[in-house]
Amino acid sequence: MALLLFGWAAFGQARPAASSVNSVAKPAATATHPGFEKAKLEAYVRHLLLWGPQITVTIADPVPAPMPGYQEIKVTGSYQQISLDEIFYLSQDGQRLIRGSVYDTSKSPFTAELAKLKTDLQPSMGTPGAPVVIVLFSDFQCGYCREEAKMLRKELLKAYPKEVRLYFKDMPIDQIHPWAKSAAIAGRCVFRQDPPAFWDFHDWIFDKQAEITVENVKGKIGEWAQSKGLDAVQFAGCYDRRSTEADVNKNVSEARSLKVTSTPTMFVNGRQIPGSVPWDQLKQIIDWELDYSKKTGETGEKCCELSLPIPGKK
Repeated sequence: MALLLFGWAAFGQARPAASSVNSVAKPAATATHPGFEKAKLEAYVRHLLLWGPQITVTIADPVPAPMPGYQEIKVTGSYQQISLDEIFYLSQDGQRLIRGSVYDTSKSPFTAELAKLKTDLQPSMGTPGAPVVIVLFSDFQCGYCREEAKMLRKELLKAYPKEVRLYFKDMPIDQIHPWAKSAAIAGRCVFRQDPPAFWDFHDWIFDKQAEITVENVKGKIGEWAQSKGLDAVQFAGCYDRRSTEADVNKNVSEARSLKVTSTPTMFVNGRQIPGSVPWDQLKQIIDWELDYSKKTGETGEKCCELSLPIPGKK
């Protein structure tokens, strides 16, 4: 799995400064949001999650929680280009704080994830309307992603010709993979011009991963596009203007909203499965989902690590 770790030591053994938190004026709770004091909540969350002073903490205003007596609050920790969200539930009196998820047993436990996963206009393979939908977040420069890609291309549709649909979404971790985003932009340019050719590009770039560098990525991709008979002028214009960068960035933002912190990461009917999964284990999960869909009538089509610098985390 591709990882992006920021160790405490990398920042000069920075220590949380108590005064940076304690010196902040504490606004009183309001009638609109009883028990909600931003400074007090920030201090508590920083202590809970080991978010030191180099991490910027943003606390959203409360919204109604899915259960009575509580307010839902989104807390975001940011460092450089990394941003992670945590959801908390604060009691009306401000004394009890719950971190985690709330489930409605009348719905899928992955309803929230399914609502965030957008599969329209994404490269896909398999049968439309299949009962099992896999959404894969991947990085073209990630070695584990390459191996998982080969496994999925070899096994998935052979075992499930009509029961599964796979969607590919880019999550280039350019902090450690310097040409990954360029490759993702190129892949989207291919997809815009000739959607089926995307999978040829996908297979080719993973196969040639070891030969590609920051210096030669543009030339090699251009040679591949020419060999496939793509419109060279159209492709070069798309790539040079980075016309598809917004598409890539949108997928990255979606991944972060889903708390995806590594590549590859799959969502099987909304269930998050991080890391590279052996075929026999993935097949078992798919079989479980197929069995569940038969019993409930629910179908899928309804629907490298990024981390903050926390001491002791490896």
